[in-house]
Amino acid sequence: MRRACPLAVWATVYRVRCPYCHLDDDRVIDSRATDDGTAIRRRRVCNPCGKRFTTYERVEGEETLRVMKKDGRTQPFDRRKMLSGMQVACEKRPVSTEALEAAVNRIHQLLLAEGDREVLSTRIGALVMSELHGLDQVAYVRFASVYRQFKDLDEFMHELRHVIGGGKPGAPDASMDRS
Repeated sequence: MRRACPLAVWATVYRVRCPYCHLDDDRVIDSRATDDGTAIRRRRVCNPCGKRFTTYERVEGEETLRVMKKDGRTQPFDRRKMLSGMQVACEKRPVSTEALEAAVNRIHQLLLAEGDREVLSTRIGALVMSELHGLDQVAYVRFASVYRQFKDLDEFMHELRHVIGGGKPGAPDASMDRS
């Protein structure tokens, strides 16, 4: 009986479908680690249509995290959902996709390092707000206005005063005490 070479598994080439023409005939033109080292970013070009696109290769682990929603439901952790929310907050702001990817990677790595299989959605929201506060204050306020569901303009202005004044986001403001 003939044995296959153990290295043959590594020689297998996996193709990725082009997001434009949906064919799987592409080649990698650039490959590098992300700044935080949690993924490999590959720039690809589709041979039939010539369009370029980016893929990311990550270590498995995301599927072990579950998110506990406010209503008690749980769902799998989805980094794309978190990135999408951050992209909406950063729309028309000078924040690069790479900076957002790095922020999502930091949040994901922190959650994995904490070792809990279930994470509260409020914990993820707080981490996203913290990252956005460091990236772009306008994006932070946009995200906070949706995430915290401000009931009126006073609550919104209260948060805005902390951002402008350099205070910690979400911290109580003594000047707002009306008692």
